[in-house]
Amino acid sequence: MLQNAPDFILLAQHGWADNNRTLDILAKRLATPKTCLVTPNLGYVQTWIRIEPLIQAVEKVAAETIALYPEIPLRIIGHSMGGLICLEVLHRHPEWHSLVHSLVLIGSPLGGASLARIIDPLNLGIGISSDLSRSRKAIAQEIAAVIPTLAIAGNLDGGGDGMINLGSTRVRNCHFRCLPGIAHPALRNHPRVEAAIREFWLAPTVPETTELTKTDKIIHYLESIPGMTDAHQKDFSKAKPLFTLNDGSTILFWRNPWGVAHVFLASPRGDYLWGGFVGWLHLSALDKALQEIQQEYSLKK
Repeated sequence: MLQNAPDFILLAQHGWADNNRTLDILAKRLATPKTCLVTPNLGYVQTWIRIEPLIQAVEKVAAETIALYPEIPLRIIGHSMGGLICLEVLHRHPEWHSLVHSLVLIGSPLGGASLARIIDPLNLGIGISSDLSRSRKAIAQEIAAVIPTLAIAGNLDGGGDGMINLGSTRVRNCHFRCLPGIAHPALRNHPRVEAAIREFWLAPTVPETTELTKTDKIIHYLESIPGMTDAHQKDFSKAKPLFTLNDGSTILFWRNPWGVAHVFLASPRGDYLWGGFVGWLHLSALDKALQEIQQEYSLKK
């Protein structure tokens, strides 16, 4: 090992409509005097265009840093789109996984950003919207199965941080911390976010794999529908029962004033379990999936 080598590499990646200044404050508080701190500045304007050049830029910086310190553990944190960029980089480089001490995703729309879906409902490729509306839950779940991963979400109103819905921030295999009262921008350097990261760093683990429950399978099925985006929990109360599972759980449906179809899953007690919506392009896929779920899980009308 190199003399005077860092204790760890800390890669901190900012997100959309941002630069590295605010997240850099958090990263410096988390670092030690011996840490190799890497906080790429992707440029405010560039974050509005497409995600692929941003992924390539971070990939290049990461590769250069790892080449310089090939035996030093890597800790990664990403805010919002920055978390998605880090996921994409790790997905493309499985040979780096053994080097990664931990991954922290802060307010990252793993299931797609609902605001981006609203801006580009027809998937026309309007700026960064089409990139941010795409679900990366499958990638996140795959990464979290081999790299200790923590997802941190803010919660202002019981369903999100003002920009990203809670359901979009969490996936299977991933540790999850919900922090009440913190808005999306404030997550970048909030003391409670810092405390959550420090606590996770003390003993980062990959959760034991458990067998999927029927509820897990149904949620996974719904999330796999093309164009599915996590809904805000506030709309759950507007939905009406569509059909009931034989265990008492219920599939509910609601169409908003713009005709966007929302589907929800409620527990036998009527509590919210999951919610999502699809745009007009994917209505037929939603209808087909609901029919298949009804047949597969012995639902009754």
